[in-house]
Amino acid sequence: FAAGDVCSRLKFTHTADFTARAVVRNILMPLPFLRQKVACDTVPWCTYTDPEVAHVGLGEKQATKDGTAYDLYRVDVSELDRAVVESEEIGFAKILTRKGSDEILGVTIVSANAGELIHEFVVAMNAGVGLGKIAGMIHAYPTFAELARKAGDKYNKTRLTPFAKKLFAWLYRRARA
Repeated sequence: FAAGDVCSRLKFTHTADFTARAVVRNILMPLPFLRQKVACDTVPWCTYTDPEVAHVGLGEKQATKDGTAYDLYRVDVSELDRAVVESEEIGFAKILTRKGSDEILGVTIVSANAGELIHEFVVAMNAGVGLGKIAGMIHAYPTFAELARKAGDKYNKTRLTPFAKKLFAWLYRRARA
């Protein structure tokens, strides 16, 4: 058994902690099917700059290099009412999904609170929850966490038929009149 930097390509304290907990679990669980594996694909990281930068999974450059087809959804932090109220409007999130699917491949967030915001995406990636399901969850208002829901909304908009798009545009204009 091994834990920490010696057994992981990712040299983060939280990765070392996770591998140590996996070792303890695997020592205590004699049955192979109860043992835990460490997946580095969904390990988040955060750089504490101003604004913060947080990332998990596949980035655009790596996806292109690997030949992975993807769709990209971008949410500007200025779209969040909480960011406007707190004067934290600088930043964005980029969410990569498998082409034609809501399966999340990777997320990069550049924003105040990015280190806190990345975790909803980490959970979603580990649980196989896509952007469509995230859009269907109620997020407290006004919060920075609405960033994930807004990304899901952008995904859902791509699924609308041309007729539905026209209908919603008409309804929106009518409601605003």
